[in-house]
Amino acid sequence: MSSLTVCGTPPTSPTPPSPYTLSYSLTLPGQPYSAGVARDAVRTVLRTHHLTPLIPLTQQVTAELMAAGWHHSPGEDLYLSLRYRDDSLRVIVYDSHTPHTQPRLAALCEARRRSHLRVLAALVKDCRGDWGFGPAREPGGGTRSWARLPTSPTSPASPQAAGRPERVAI
Repeated sequence: MSSLTVCGTPPTSPTPPSPYTLSYSLTLPGQPYSAGVARDAVRTVLRTHHLTPLIPLTQQVTAELMAAGWHHSPGEDLYLSLRYRDDSLRVIVYDSHTPHTQPRLAALCEARRRSHLRVLAALVKDCRGDWGFGPAREPGGGTRSWARLPTSPTSPASPQAAGRPERVAI
């Protein structure tokens, strides 16, 4: 059997899924049902990348971020990003709500978003992670809301426990 080539490039062997290869993005409609779709996607991604112990927490965090994004930009697309970097899972939701230029409106809007993210704040605090929101850095503006969920080297979800050698700084 001959090997398949595309435009003269030989095929590469696939990289097996691991936490270190976790990098996904998904655009969802700004509708209430999108939080459920996002939770299902998160479950599939984390199972595939051997981070099953993080599924319940990450699903709840994702749902909270999606709900806040929907409340601030109903009917507008929401962009979900999942990344594993520096022994932490990063969940980011972008919505199209641009920051207000008038200080009083900006303060009210920030208070409203913090109120929507009360549950998220408690969840992230319990796992010693962090979270926040601010202007999106991408063209088109909007707001970037995020949570960072650390994995400890001894947790079942950590790459070290999954057989990946620990990186040592020299």
